[in-house]
Amino acid sequence: MAGSFDIVVVGGSYSGMAAALQIARARRTVAVIDAGVRRNRFSKAAHGFLGQDGRPPATIAADARAQLLAYPNVTWFDARATHARATATGFTVQITGGSTLEARRLILAIGVADELPQIPGLAQRWGSSVFHCPYCHGYELNRGRLGVLATGPLSVHQALLLPDWGETVLFVNGAIDIDNEQAAQLGARGVSIETEMVEEIVGEQADVRLRDGRIWTLSGLFTTPRTSPASPLAGELGCACEEGPSGSYIRTDAMKETSVAGVFACGDAARPFGSLSLSVGDGAMAGAAAHQSLIFR
Repeated sequence: MAGSFDIVVVGGSYSGMAAALQIARARRTVAVIDAGVRRNRFSKAAHGFLGQDGRPPATIAADARAQLLAYPNVTWFDARATHARATATGFTVQITGGSTLEARRLILAIGVADELPQIPGLAQRWGSSVFHCPYCHGYELNRGRLGVLATGPLSVHQALLLPDWGETVLFVNGAIDIDNEQAAQLGARGVSIETEMVEEIVGEQADVRLRDGRIWTLSGLFTTPRTSPASPLAGELGCACEEGPSGSYIRTDAMKETSVAGVFACGDAARPFGSLSLSVGDGAMAGAAAHQSLIFR
């Protein structure tokens, strides 16, 4: 047994630390279990996060962890949560190394796994010249030519957004059918539609080589990966999930509680769409709500 806590937070990235901070400041005992795998680990800089714009994600996370661990009622475990279950008094969480933690409440800040299109050269550029969020990365591409690699219906929405950041081409790549209304909308926004299949992503940035040999030179390429919770704990606990435009996420109420009483969820794993800023706000809500649940029920 590694200890008993008021609340255990599974996941020590931005939403998990934001949740733990609220609990620490309420003078409750909180444990954070973190495997050290942040979703934005491939990006050199984080953008759109007020007060931290342009800073390396690892630096932001390190600063946040140092501030959190200044509270004596916070315990940090560099480990992965392997199993969790409900008990008569709360929950137990097993972690790598064989220890078990007990908690009255549980917060899942487990993040998501990104399933990228299986195109040679794409994964190697993820986070450096291949992106999913124009608000996070579009400004730095300096109005260069941008591409959207279609993965589903949401790709049309993405292509309609992007011309504010640069000339845009939509690579249909057999993933979607463009109807007349969508074609008119895309045309009105100046978006080119490329129907030839994508063969490979090449070059220093994210140039697109087509099956017929043509190459589109781009400043950046955007795509929408399929996402799912990065840990099986939500399913193991019986938490209900929702299906969003880009994948499944944990269902929560307005106070971030899941369908399982006493289990809260926050961050990308509990939202249809995410960003660093949204994750921090989500975590703050989950932490405060989990604390209040100790008092009012």
